[in-house]
Amino acid sequence: MSKVLYVHAKGGPPVGHALSRVAARSAVHLLALSELPATVAAEAARLCATAVTTPDADGVDLVELITARAREVGADAVITFSEYAVVAVAEAARRLGLKGPGPAATLARDKRLMRAAWERHGIPQPRFRGVRAVAELDAAGMELTYPLLLKAAWSAGSTAHQIIDSPADLHGAWARSGAVMTESARLGFAELHVIGAGEDFIVEEIVSGCAEEWFDGPGWGDYVSVEGVVVDGVFQPVCLSGRMPTIPPFTERAGITPAALGGEAQDRIVELARRAVAALGLENCGTHTEIKLGAEGRMWVIETAARFGGAMTVPQIEEVFGLDLVGMFTDQLLGRSPDWPARVLTPDDADGAAGSLVVLAVDGDGKAWPQRHVWDASAVVRSAPLGPGSTLSVVAESSLPDGTPVPVYDPAAGANTMAGLCLLSADRPQSVVRDFAALVDALPHLLPAAIGGEARA
Repeated sequence: MSKVLYVHAKGGPPVGHALSRVAARSAVHLLALSELPATVAAEAARLCATAVTTPDADGVDLVELITARAREVGADAVITFSEYAVVAVAEAARRLGLKGPGPAATLARDKRLMRAAWERHGIPQPRFRGVRAVAELDAAGMELTYPLLLKAAWSAGSTAHQIIDSPADLHGAWARSGAVMTESARLGFAELHVIGAGEDFIVEEIVSGCAEEWFDGPGWGDYVSVEGVVVDGVFQPVCLSGRMPTIPPFTERAGITPAALGGEAQDRIVELARRAVAALGLENCGTHTEIKLGAEGRMWVIETAARFGGAMTVPQIEEVFGLDLVGMFTDQLLGRSPDWPARVLTPDDADGAAGSLVVLAVDGDGKAWPQRHVWDASAVVRSAPLGPGSTLSVVAESSLPDGTPVPVYDPAAGANTMAGLCLLSADRPQSVVRDFAALVDALPHLLPAAIGGEARA
């Protein structure tokens, strides 16, 4: 039987979902670089032939650790779905002579290198500058047009994003973003392989989106993601996911599969994603490419990744299109021939729609809740104001334990201040948007109030 070394770290699709699907294709040996969620630890022990946990990898040569473990168990493939472990796993696979993203994986992690590659290939994107010191940020502020967006070059989940409206805001934004990256590293949401990655940033101009020119219904955000895979260097798109509007500065609130776009618009978006992925030179990996949608058909590539989309993107695709992306990708790494879609799938191919909502302590306009509340998954599921035929569940491994105070939303910390993750199934994409909008409004009334619950930023 084939053997897979599964490298777990924070981020990516829920490990309970991914691990079970890898185990259905191969014997699994787990190397956990962060602690498994308590809700899936027992199931993981049942699914895995062996399991090694090394939550404190400071000072460890991560590539050597992965390579040595793979050789020890005789792995035929090394796999990860975490943004923070992609680069290390790619290099380990290369050393072992196994299929993986290849040496270009770093281009799909470091936003500075990614943007430079796109610039060389003429890919439309916001004007940007890479910065590693406050003096470099000052210099960039004299070259770019305000307002600007400062973000960490190796971050995920909208972490350390800061909108800079004028030169007077540069130094404060730099200090705040640096502090957030330090805290994110403490929580395990940081690049695991590249030393000093938390000090790398990118600053870019903010381009204006226009969702209403792309979507027929209301409530959609002005960007989408193209979900796909690279097979032996060839990009194969799978489908598009849409979004609800972000919370200031640019924190993602909800993703919806499929995106409710017309065929011509979808084709144009996919072609831009194809160019963007091809410019990076990836070999074998999942991809998640975000594209901003503007007025009069304009588009800009925001970023791509050498892994599948995080949160519930992968389970959503499985639910509505019947595609087990994790299992298929496992087969690909093992040298089998999974049946990837011959064309990008559309809403007409979908069986209903699915979406995931990140619970943050803000209302529909992005304003902070005036009172603190306590997380209670059963109260949310029991009383959520859903439309006919819609069903809601809470992803336990991605949510706080019941009774935990909901964190006060911190614009700079992004998804680090989430309380829970909800999964919704409905008859069509617009129904997901409608139900999520109603749920966002209802959450402060569904959740119990915290004692001494006045919210303070």
